[in-house]
Order: sequence, then C-alpha cells, then structure tokens
Amino acid sequence: MKHARRIGAAAATLIVLALIARRVPLAPLEAALRNAHYQLFFAWMIPNTIFYLCWDTLVLKYVIGWFHGDVPYRDLLPVRASSYVVGFFNTNAGRGTLAAYLWRRLDAPFLALGSTVIFLVLTEYTQLVVWALLGVFAFRSEITASVLSVAAVVAALWLVIIGYTRLKVTPSRAIAWLFAPREWQLFQTFRRAEAIRYVEVVLLRAPMFVVSLCAHYYGAHAFGIHIPFGQMLTFLPVIFMAAALPVTVAHLGTTQAAWIFFFGAYASAPRLLAFSLVAHLTFSFTRAALGLLWLPVAYSELVFPAPPATAALRGVRSS
Repeated sequence: MKHARRIGAAAATLIVLALIARRVPLAPLEAALRNAHYQLFFAWMIPNTIFYLCWDTLVLKYVIGWFHGDVPYRDLLPVRASSYVVGFFNTNAGRGTLAAYLWRRLDAPFLALGSTVIFLVLTEYTQLVVWALLGVFAFRSEITASVLSVAAVVAALWLVIIGYTRLKVTPSRAIAWLFAPREWQLFQTFRRAEAIRYVEVVLLRAPMFVVSLCAHYYGAHAFGIHIPFGQMLTFLPVIFMAAALPVTVAHLGTTQAAWIFFFGAYASAPRLLAFSLVAHLTFSFTRAALGLLWLPVAYSELVFPAPPATAALRGVRSS
C-alpha cells in the first residue's frame, strides 16, 4: 500500500507538471527566472519562513499545553524544526516524528497525541477558509463559488465532528456501534476542546498567514507580478490548501497549477510558474536547512528525551 501511494503521488506529479509544461513555453519561463529581482524576493521570503517556524512552534506549544502538558518552547523548537527535514520527503512522516517525541516526552497516549495533530490540521484549514471568506466579502473578489463551496464543506465537517463527539445521545443498541468510536483516544482532543479553543487556535495562527500574505504579495513584485491585494487575500489561502493535499511529491504541481488558474488574469503563465516554483522551493529548502541546523540538538531530544511530565502537567487545562 505504501509503495502504491508513492507511485500514485509520483504519477500525479508528472501528470500535473506535464499539463503545465504543455501550456507554458520554456523560453519565457527561462526569461522570467533569469530576470527576477532575487534580492527583493529573498528579502521577503526567507524571513517569512523563519517567522513561520518560530510561530508554528509557538502554536504547537500552546495547543499541546492545553490538552497534554507543558513543553518548554526552547525544547520544542529544535524538534519542530527537525521534523521539517523529514516532512520535506513525507509530510505524515514529519508529523509522526514530532508525535513520537511528544509521546516520549509527555508519556501521553500516542493516539491522543494523534487526535491533537488532526485537530491542528483541521483548524489550519479552517483559518485559511476564514481568510478566503474575508477576501470574498471585504473585497468582492471574483470566482467566489469555489471558495464558498469549500467554506460550506469545512463548516459541514466541523458540525459533523462536534455533533458526533460532543452531543449527548443514547443510541439504540442497533446503531450503538456507530457512536462507539467517539470514545476512542483518536477523538479525545475533539471531545475535550471547548468552543473557545477552536477560536483561540484560529486566532493564534493569524499572524502566520498575515506575514505569509505580505511576503507573497511583495515577493511576487520581484517577478514582475502585480496582483490586487484583495485577490491575493482571497485565493492565496485556497492555494495553500491545494498545496497541503498529499497527492503529489513534495507538493509540486498542484501549487503551480493553482497559481496559474487563480491569477492568470494578472500575469503570464511563465511568470506565475517561475514565481510559484521559486517560492515553493525557497520555503521548502529554507525550512529543511533550519531543520538541519537544529538536528544535532533535536537528535539528543529524540534519543535522550527529558523525563516524562508529571501527572499534574499531563492534566487538561481548562483555563
């Protein structure tokens, strides 16, 4: 099954890139790459990646603290950075590395930590949808049907999750098996999370998107691309969601296709392809480089973790 997924991802990547290559002539692409203002580009994109790592670790620290126990930021940062190295090749493996460290550090059930990881992933998608809707309603952006449909799907998903894990029902014996899994540890975080926690984690992630939005908005100028801010606000979250889909190798192809689709009215396909490729690779390689810098420290944390947290720290914080 694992080999089948890898083969499928590689095939999907090649298909998407081949479709893009049919539309984008090589000569204009080379010209866009050659004539870009890289000093301006890197001045925006590299600090954006560094900020992303630091703030992403802060979000992780707070969420883990709410549901499992406190881990000092200075201890979590090297492991979070190093998980990006693994995640460069396989996103789920990177998350698994982080979960394994937390499992050993906090002595918490592994599936309960998995529940928190899923919670983080879903809230990340949610905050991207919120930003996209802000662009739709604040700037009256065009092509809103797809954004509104995504928002409707996310809202329906949360209603199902909250209804399934939190509503007090006493099902009949005939359908009791449908409700039994909600007591599993994999749903633990969703059972314990109060409504305010969902709002807090979305707000906690807001600075990450704002910085990334500005970096992409001004970084695109280095490639001669000038996209209206409202359009960028509306569709950059959708591009990020497309990039997160585990259907291609290193998320290549889907991201570039999304840039060309959503912003084709504001720049030529070669310029958009050049910018999206360089932006994607810069973000990925910078995160991986930061992870390699922290790897010696993270190795000692992974192999010789600190003693497990006390029971008091492992308790769920309600405040």
